[in-house]
Amino acid sequence: MKIAIVRERRRGELRVAASPDTVKKLTRLGAEVIVETGAGEGAAFPDEAFVEAGATIAEEEKAALEEADIVLKVQRPLAAAEGGPDELALMKPGAILIGLLAPYADHGAAEAYAERRLTAFALELMPRISRAQSMDALSSQSNLTGYQAVIDAAAVFGSVMPMMMTAAGTVPPARVLVLGAGVAGLQAIATARRLGAVVSAFDVRPAVKEEVESLGAVFIEVESAEAAETKGGYAREMSADYRRRQTERVHEMLKTQDIAICTALIPGRPAPVLITGAMVRDMKPGSVIVDLAVNEGGNCELSEPGKVVRKHGVTILGHENVPSRVATDASALYARNLLNFLTPFFDAETGEFKIDWEDEIVKQTLLTRDGAIVRPAPAGKGAPTGKGAPTGKGES
Repeated sequence: MKIAIVRERRRGELRVAASPDTVKKLTRLGAEVIVETGAGEGAAFPDEAFVEAGATIAEEEKAALEEADIVLKVQRPLAAAEGGPDELALMKPGAILIGLLAPYADHGAAEAYAERRLTAFALELMPRISRAQSMDALSSQSNLTGYQAVIDAAAVFGSVMPMMMTAAGTVPPARVLVLGAGVAGLQAIATARRLGAVVSAFDVRPAVKEEVESLGAVFIEVESAEAAETKGGYAREMSADYRRRQTERVHEMLKTQDIAICTALIPGRPAPVLITGAMVRDMKPGSVIVDLAVNEGGNCELSEPGKVVRKHGVTILGHENVPSRVATDASALYARNLLNFLTPFFDAETGEFKIDWEDEIVKQTLLTRDGAIVRPAPAGKGAPTGKGAPTGKGES
């Protein structure tokens, strides 16, 4: 099997879908790996490292894709209408495409994959079962996103994070509120605690209370008899009454906080607004908000995709594609997710490649096969109508 790794061409994307380590392991499985020249530069993986690992370097994208049986991508392929090269047109019919394909964001893309007769797997649809944990790209990228969110906040916050006792007096610790205690939120809590902040966290799911408290944070609760999470463990959209009480609780908390990290997402829907403009006005001057949901509409009403803005004395960070800000580790982890996804398809003794179409992981992640859309996005769960299109990163 020929596996192609090409340079990501979407704006601001520095990650790559393979590392020298995973290339070495793929070749041991019996695959031939072709890497487009410069594909790993943004992640500090030079061509020479890929060659040493056993890959062949292609001088241009077309040469890497035209004979590839499997194409590994970070983000979904560009179309000519998006202002880039038509990457799908470069892939041979029948090829296997695997990546973060944003199935809820771009329904037309699945139709294009089917028309090209590609077998497309969207890693965002990975089931939350024990066997799939090592393949869960959303979790691996969200871990880094939560970490980077705190680092970004600390970089613009005008005070220090830990309590400091000096000869000139004592500096109080920063107070950090994390909204959404999924993978990104839990990592944000852990990172803020390591830096010495006093941390609180809110989530609609009471089940995460123990995890939050085990990291040394205070869990903020809004009591409810409603089911707060889906069978897959994601946050569920709550009733109007719950949202009203949640808004009041969060508003009161924000008045005393220095930093708010927003991570709340609902798969397939716009991100819930947790911080309104009125709340921002009531925050302390010099406070910082990091909105990790900015591409899905935003948890903060005043955040703007790709911008750092200052409103009512509060700095609001709306960085897009946060995993790309730590591209080396993000690429290494994502590449391992892909390797773990592919490895079961290779026979350990013969090297034969065969997909078990009845496997739960295969059935859940498969988008298109043999010219047909196998798993369309659920009705009513298309692209959010908020400030930006989803990128498929992070979750709550």
